[in-house]
Order: sequence, then structure tokens, then C-alpha cells
Amino acid sequence: MVRIIGFILTIGLIALGLSWLADRPGDVSVVWQGYRIETSVVVALAAVVAAALVLALAWALIRFIFGLPGAISFSSHARKRAKGFASVSRGLIAVGTGDSVSARRHASEADRLLGREPLSLLLRAQAAQMAGDRAEAETAFNLMLDTPDTRVLGLRGLFVEARRKGDMTAARSYAQKACELAPKVSWASEAVLEYQSADEDWRGALATLERQTRQKAIGRDTAKRLRAVLLTADALSRQDSEPEEALKEAREAVKLAPDLVPAAVLAGRLLSREGSMRKAAKILESAWKRNPHPDIAAAFVDLRPGDSARDRLERAESLARLLPHHPEARLMKAAAALEAQDIAKARAAIAPLLIEYPTVRTCLLMADIAEAEHGTTGEWREWIGRASRAPRDQAWIADGVISDTWAPVSPVTGRLDAFEWSAPLEQIADAGAIDNTEYDDAGEGHSARGEAPLAVSAPATFVINSEAAPASSPPSTSVIDVEPTPVSLKPATIEPAASPSSPAVEEKAESAAAGGVQSVVFPLDHAPDDPGLDGSDEFGHRPVHVQLAGRTP
Repeated sequence: MVRIIGFILTIGLIALGLSWLADRPGDVSVVWQGYRIETSVVVALAAVVAAALVLALAWALIRFIFGLPGAISFSSHARKRAKGFASVSRGLIAVGTGDSVSARRHASEADRLLGREPLSLLLRAQAAQMAGDRAEAETAFNLMLDTPDTRVLGLRGLFVEARRKGDMTAARSYAQKACELAPKVSWASEAVLEYQSADEDWRGALATLERQTRQKAIGRDTAKRLRAVLLTADALSRQDSEPEEALKEAREAVKLAPDLVPAAVLAGRLLSREGSMRKAAKILESAWKRNPHPDIAAAFVDLRPGDSARDRLERAESLARLLPHHPEARLMKAAAALEAQDIAKARAAIAPLLIEYPTVRTCLLMADIAEAEHGTTGEWREWIGRASRAPRDQAWIADGVISDTWAPVSPVTGRLDAFEWSAPLEQIADAGAIDNTEYDDAGEGHSARGEAPLAVSAPATFVINSEAAPASSPPSTSVIDVEPTPVSLKPATIEPAASPSSPAVEEKAESAAAGGVQSVVFPLDHAPDDPGLDGSDEFGHRPVHVQLAGRTP
């Protein structure tokens, strides 16, 4: 509509101008080289316009003729780039679908058509990575370093390749360069932070974290948590040499992360060391309300060195009153009562934990109580035997590694704040073989229902494999053995397991049903509702067939 109105206005103005000239006639006379030309003003004006049009057309024709080679070259280059970007698109689609052959073919075509175009180099590197050609991928990433726009991308690729080769020195160098060029890039700053933490350079890690926070490369809550972890780690390393500075850092860590157990325990112990018992008790009680933990209980009970066992019991009871029904409160109270030789109070405190399935700590503590009261009699042997089959207690776990103490970084991946307080994954036990054995004073085991004695297998072994490769070492395996005191029961037999679908397994199942033998395969390769895979698992573990002599279910 605007164009139509503009066209109408233009035509109207031209008509108005011509009408104005027609109403005002005049003559134009030109004398040149003895010639005299006379005409009207309208004709002279039309001649000037016609001459201008002819000159314009002539100039356009000249430009077209002289610019024709350049236009042809530009058109050819444009078609070449269009084909190159089409190859890049098809190559990226091939990378996404996992077609490494097509990806490399399109990458070669794009490299031929586009040269060192950033997208072409990226496709070349990804296609080489898919094909397992690390040298070609590194070459592409090195070419990216020549262009400012792709320099950080090249450093990222070289960093990944260096870590895959295990060259931690080169990987750290690439991460530091990327962090200097682009401080807001999260992967570079996180990598530098991990390397500094692995080197126990807590001050440097704190500076890096502060820089990340200023650049808003990390969330506020995450930054507070990581700062608390780093402050706690630094305080732990300086608690003997610089106790005042360590106490300052530990208290700041408690303010930043009130649920961080190691920070509260360290602050409580350092305050207790300098005689500030009330402040220490306040910090430990506050942490206990948020996260009941055996380390907090131990620090609170041992708050005043030199106290008698009765005083320690009173302190344990005062802390237990804050959360009277929590299992950790009951275990703490029972242990303190046992230390004070108050067997009745110890049994009363631990009794609610024995109703369903007591954990290893509960069974061992109950064995200590039985030993203190009756010696190594049948009751003591019963609880020792139950401890070998009881569920595992919570522990510090990071990337499949189980540790008795907290650590700021994972020993496998180097990840900061990786340890969590949780229960380890266990093998699925035979529920029918739990809590069915009673022991007399002679230590002989018999079924609670008057049936044949149950067999106890070899010491339970829990293996946790890490899926992530360590930063500087091959994947590690954490093995925890629970070895009960030998009892006079039938020995278990262990033999290699046959294939789940083989006739040998069916034969063993029939013989087990006929002879009262239960068969369990360890380790379990999958959950009960997961069909899983035949043979060994991804770590090369072959299952072991364990026969437990006992009652037929």
C-alpha cells in the first residue's frame, strides 16, 4: 500500500511539473562552432534527460564488461562455499547418527571446499574422534588455535585428547590457557580447580573459585558449598601448624555450609582444644540437628579430655535427647553406656534397632555388649555371625570408593566435594538365611525352627567398581571384607558358575531342590527385575556359584 501511494504521488509530481513548464513557454538557443540551435525549454529538457539515460546505459555496459571475470569468479566461489556448507551439514548429521564413514567423507569434502573454515575444522575433528584417529583430531584442534574465534574450542579439544591419553601435564596447560583467554568458560575453570585441589593447593583453589564467582561462571549456592569444602580442607591441613587460622576457616565453613559434617567436627575439636566448651557444644549440637552423624557424636562425647566414662555417658544422653529416636543417637548412647559398664542401659538403648534388620555396626556393638556381660558365649557368636550377613552401614562414598574418613576430593576422578554419606551398594542376600540361627553356650549353631544347621559362606566381600577413569591412574577397586570369627558350622562350597541357560545349572537346581541346598550366584550382575547380559560383566568379572547348605525354601 505504501508503495502504491508513493508511485501515485511521484506520477502526480511529474505531471504537475510538466504542466508548470507548459504554462510558461520559453526558448533555448545554443551557439557552438558556428552552429546555432534554437528550441523550446521543454524539448531542451527532454534532450538533457535522454542524454543522461544514454550515458548511464553506456557506463553500466562498460562496468559489466570489465566486471564480468570477477562476477564469474565470485559466483563460482559462492557455489563452492554453498557446497562446502552443505557437506558440513550432512557431516554433522552423520556425526549425530554415528555414521563415522559418511562423517569422514563429508569432512574431507568440506575441508577441500572450505579450507580452514571453523565449522569445517570442527567436523574434521569430530569425524576423526568417531573413527578413533586421535592424531587427525589433534591436528584439527591445533589448526583451530590459529584463529581467535576458534582458539578456545581448539584448547577444549586438545584438553580432552590429552586427558584421554593420560597426559595430565598437557591437559592442565591447555585448561590454564583457556581459563586465561575466556574466564567465563566453565570447563576450563573447573578443570583448573580440580587440578589445584588434587595438588592440595587449597589457597590457589580458593582464588580460582573466587574468580569463577565474580565472572558468574558458577551458581551462588554451588560456590558457597565449594568454598566451605575448600576452607575445611585447608583448615584440616593447618590444624596442627596454625590452629588459630584453621579455626577461623572452619567456623567460616560452618557458616557457609551448616550441614558439612567435617567442618563442624573440626570447629568443635579446635574450640575444645582452646577451652571454649560452650561454643564447641553449640556448633556440634546445631550440626547434629541437621545431620546426625557418628563423627559429630564422637566429637561431642570427647569434648572435654579426661572425663570419666560416666561423664561421657551423660554427655551422650544430652545429645541423644535432641533426636531421641534416630538410630545414630541410639548407637551413641549404647556405646557410651557400654563404656561406662552400664549393660542394662546399653541394651535398652540399642533394643529398638534389633527389631527388623540390624546393620553391621549394630550387630558388632551388640556382640560387644554380650561379651562384656557373658563373655564369648553363644550370644556373642550369634551377633558376630549376624554381622557378617547384616546390611552395610552408611559410609563416605565417592565414585565407587568407600572411605572411613571424609576427603575433599575424589581419589578416582579428582572431583571436588565428591564424598557423600550414604549406604554402600550390596549384593542381594538370601532373606531366608538371615536370623534363623541360634547358638548355645558351646557355640553350636542350630536352626531356630529345629531344622538342620545353616552354612555360613566365606567372608562377605563387597566390590565397588568405578565407572570413571582416574585423572592420573587406572580405575581402582575398593574391596571391603567383613570377616566373622569362625564358627563350627558346615563349610560353604564355592565353584565356577555355569551359563544361566546351560543344562548344568538346571541339574544343580534340581539337586538343590532335592537335597535342601540353596544356590546363590555372586556377584549379581543386575537387579532382580533386569534380565542383564550373559557371561562376564563390563569389568570382566565372572560370576561365582555359591552353594549354601541348609533348609530348602
